[in-house]
Amino acid sequence: MSEDILFTPFTCRSLTMPNRVVMAPMTRGKAPGGVPTEDVAQYYVRRALGGVGLIVTEGTGVERPAALNSPDYPNFYGEAALAGWDRVVKAVHSAGGLIAPQLWHVGLVRTRHPTWTPAGEYDNPSGYSRPGNQVGEGVSEEDVADIIAAWGRAAASARDLGFDAVEIHGAHGYLIDQFFWSELNKRNDRWGGPTIADRARFGAEIVRSVRKNAGPDMPVILRVSQWKLHDYAARNATTPDEMTAWLSPLVEAGADILHCSQRRIWEPEFEGSDLNFAGWAKKLTGVPTISVGSVGLSGEFTAAYQGEGAKSAPLTEVVRRMGRGDFDLVAVGRALLQDPYWLQKIREGRTAEIRDFEAASLATLS
Repeated sequence: MSEDILFTPFTCRSLTMPNRVVMAPMTRGKAPGGVPTEDVAQYYVRRALGGVGLIVTEGTGVERPAALNSPDYPNFYGEAALAGWDRVVKAVHSAGGLIAPQLWHVGLVRTRHPTWTPAGEYDNPSGYSRPGNQVGEGVSEEDVADIIAAWGRAAASARDLGFDAVEIHGAHGYLIDQFFWSELNKRNDRWGGPTIADRARFGAEIVRSVRKNAGPDMPVILRVSQWKLHDYAARNATTPDEMTAWLSPLVEAGADILHCSQRRIWEPEFEGSDLNFAGWAKKLTGVPTISVGSVGLSGEFTAAYQGEGAKSAPLTEVVRRMGRGDFDLVAVGRALLQDPYWLQKIREGRTAEIRDFEAASLATLS
């Protein structure tokens, strides 16, 4: 099949995308004091001008202590931060683009900015920073209620600011995923338990809160993953039945689209089938999915943190899998970070002009 399939419209609730390409959320850390600047707005504007179907912002912190682990990551609460996001939305819309914020809480993570948040201030299911290392206590029922409400308030702000969709970060070993993962969630109350269905309740309640506050028209996207930032072999679900038990409550709670993050888009999720994570998620839940993982490049993202670049690569596997209906949308990260006009060049057959990825791009808002 040709790459024309990437340029067909996609509709979910009030959102109609002109094509099937999503700009993946990528942490940039260029928002001093948690406030997105004009440089941040223009960074997203360039991707809108390049024809991206939907821009998903980097992770933005909900209103909880220690929701973020750096003072340069953006907040999604408070007058100054929301005014900054208002400028971003208006600028992207003026450029003809569509945009969704990713709502984020890192939970208890092993790495924090050295000057950021007092020691011991965190939210986490059972006080584990990694498997086998308990450093404190888990959150209380009161904390859980406030965390769920914080996501709801952020969704209401996204609606009021005119965002086109909203994404919940439930992946990569951050707070929601810490509740999913049996290695970190050792609770015996209703927010834990021996099965993935038990441990999915916390995430489902956050989805339900976001769905209610976003309103009936705004699509709710949920990003999920098996892997964690410090454990690429970790899995929440080891069988299709476990994946159904994990994802179905999240869909029933109001997730319209599942954003299925994996390191390499071409890798099968389970033995006996070449379906990837997004393919299985769509098959098991019936909702549209976004697939992501080393799209358009020869090497995966982990190498970038060691200073390695990556060559531009054809989209043959993306086109093949999307063409047979495995997933509905594809998210692109580093290729779009390097080249805002990556998609436009593909559409116009100017692939020879696409720039290879350079790790130095991670430090800029080009």
